[in-house]
Amino acid sequence: MLKIDAADRLLPSDGPVTLWVTGVRLVAHQPADEWIWVEGIRLGPSGRRGPQTRILVRASKLPADEATR
Repeated sequence: MLKIDAADRLLPSDGPVTLWVTGVRLVAHQPADEWIWVEGIRLGPSGRRGPQTRILVRASKLPADEATR
């Protein structure tokens, strides 16, 4: 599970997001240390599952051990 603040997203229009991460993808046209795609299921405040989504986030948001798996 990853809590993503609005400031850590490329398009922060809907505020912070909690995501049950199912995948991570590098962005081909961006340096890997800047932005990455994080895929997963959005979780509501109560932990209820929401839609599957993909969010472009700052690479520094992922823990170092997660980014190297």
